[in-house]
Amino acid sequence: DMTLPATPGVEGATPTSMTIAVSQPGMVTTVSGTTTETAYEVDAPSISIKLDSIEGVDAAAVNAMVEATMSTVSGTYTVSGPADAKVVDVDFGAESVALNVQVKDPEGKSDLQMTGTLADLGVGYTLDMAGMTLSGENMAAALKAGTSIAGSFTHGAMDFVFDVTEATGPTQIAATSTGGTMSFALDEAGISYEVTGTGTALTLSGAEIPFPKLTVNYGEIAMNLSMPLLASPDVTDFAFLTKIVDLSVSDELWAMIDPAGSLPRDPATIVLDTKGTVKLTADLVDETAMAALGDAAPGEVYSLDVTDLRAKAAGAELTGTGAFTFDNTDLVTFDGVPAPTGKLDLKLTGGNVLLDKLVAMGLLTQDDANGARMMISMFANPGATPDELTSTLEFKDKGFFANGQRLQ
Repeated sequence: DMTLPATPGVEGATPTSMTIAVSQPGMVTTVSGTTTETAYEVDAPSISIKLDSIEGVDAAAVNAMVEATMSTVSGTYTVSGPADAKVVDVDFGAESVALNVQVKDPEGKSDLQMTGTLADLGVGYTLDMAGMTLSGENMAAALKAGTSIAGSFTHGAMDFVFDVTEATGPTQIAATSTGGTMSFALDEAGISYEVTGTGTALTLSGAEIPFPKLTVNYGEIAMNLSMPLLASPDVTDFAFLTKIVDLSVSDELWAMIDPAGSLPRDPATIVLDTKGTVKLTADLVDETAMAALGDAAPGEVYSLDVTDLRAKAAGAELTGTGAFTFDNTDLVTFDGVPAPTGKLDLKLTGGNVLLDKLVAMGLLTQDDANGARMMISMFANPGATPDELTSTLEFKDKGFFANGQRLQ
């Protein structure tokens, strides 16, 4: 058993404590190495963590049950290096994780139950603490002194269900996924993280929903960001991606928006994939340096590439690619923005048909649709197939051009 203090986030509240029971039958821990590099290897058929009591009261007396069980657990924990620059390596895995939470309101007004399973859990990270004791809470100084962390989290099939019963009735949220990953890194070169998920389905039902249930599915989701954090005389890379592929919602929601079924209900996709270069003139993790900047920018952007732009929904699709460079010595031509040079090529298919259907559904007036078509015609030309438009938006010679025609 172990007792943990838990202070509620309410000003003036009395601190409480929880007693948690950890069961690890058959676990074997092997220690090897030297005083400067020690490795701990763990193997366990199962590890169970259970809430025993809250502030000295048996958990059953407060109608609360929290239990998590990991099966076929293995991992290593290695500590190396001198006392002021320890390096910690962790590699942990479990074939499955099961979670069960039940909380009942003592007055019987509400109940909460959450159950979940997770397969093929993997967690790993490396933490280099060089310089942390020298720099205190100054993150910029710690990173410059060699502090770094990099790690990942992976899982296979996931299934979670949240059930809440209140006076107004029951509400249920369910989520399933075929797998997902998360990775991160933080060091002197900058910060990066990436999140992915596949085969995800979310279902929501309850008294507050105007139809039996709402479902949201997507085939793939991805987000990543990498960028520098510290000032440098060199130009460095950055990248940003957001992607949702094959997003779909339940027919009940479509029926509210489009009861006649006028719009195609094919899954939607949104992708924005960019990269570029930048030079920072201030440390983004140094509060004093950032405050001293005032309204000034902490650096200069030198280039931006749009490697993939996609938006597909309701029968229409917009795609594009482009590349730009920026002249940081010219902040006048475009009102404080470094003057760009480059172009963005776009293609839109199905746009006119979508406008016609929105008018027929009463979501747009004919005047609104005509105004949209007139605006689009200023920037686009007819494409190679019916209901296809193409456009090249270009910055050159201190001006802005659409399909070769100067607009600014």
